[in-house]
Amino acid sequence: MKIIMNRILCCLVFLISTTIVLSQDIPKYDYLEVIVIQKANNSGRVKRIKVQEQKSLEGKQITIKQLEDLEGTSDLLNYMNTANWEFVDRQSIVSEENDPIWMSYIFRKRK
Repeated sequence: MKIIMNRILCCLVFLISTTIVLSQDIPKYDYLEVIVIQKANNSGRVKRIKVQEQKSLEGKQITIKQLEDLEGTSDLLNYMNTANWEFVDRQSIVSEENDPIWMSYIFRKRK
């Protein structure tokens, strides 16, 4: 009788511990930064999209060439959305009035 009770207790402890471990799983993300250079005096027309080599692109379906061939920010956002990358943040840097505007778009994808 004691052996059966010990086995039942061990099974219960095991089941409870696995549910606790699974419930505390923190989702992991790959982050990708895409730089968009816009002309300052031409109503925000995109001059160039630039992507540097990043670990988050390894083994993914999207490539740097595909991203850099896009023509506008709406194309970029649509392309990343169809590839299941979530838009997270955008930051811009403006130095002087006639200088181009550098915009950093951050995307994330669940691993």
